[in-house]
Amino acid sequence: MKPAQDCQSMAELRAQIDLLDRKLVSLLALRAGYIDRAAELKPAENLPARIDHRVAAVLDNVRASARDQGLDPDLATDLWRTLIEWSIAREERVLGPSPGKEESRK
Repeated sequence: MKPAQDCQSMAELRAQIDLLDRKLVSLLALRAGYIDRAAELKPAENLPARIDHRVAAVLDNVRASARDQGLDPDLATDLWRTLIEWSIAREERVLGPSPGKEESRK
């Protein structure tokens, strides 16, 4: 990838953004594989799909990482909340609803 400041035209910049988007999608697909594996491993440890303290820890880690890298922490947190909710729903298709699911969303 070429640094943004080295792009000399919008076409060149857009090509780099498109390349980055493909890499991001690839990483998200890889993450989804880990979510699928979690759904396989959690029953042996008697764990539900939603583990509130883990959700909070992931969001805290993402927020700190975003801040360290100069990305708006609110944007990163919002994106990850969506990603986490999607991941939990994916696990719940295998594991069933998490206990207290309705209470945890209030």
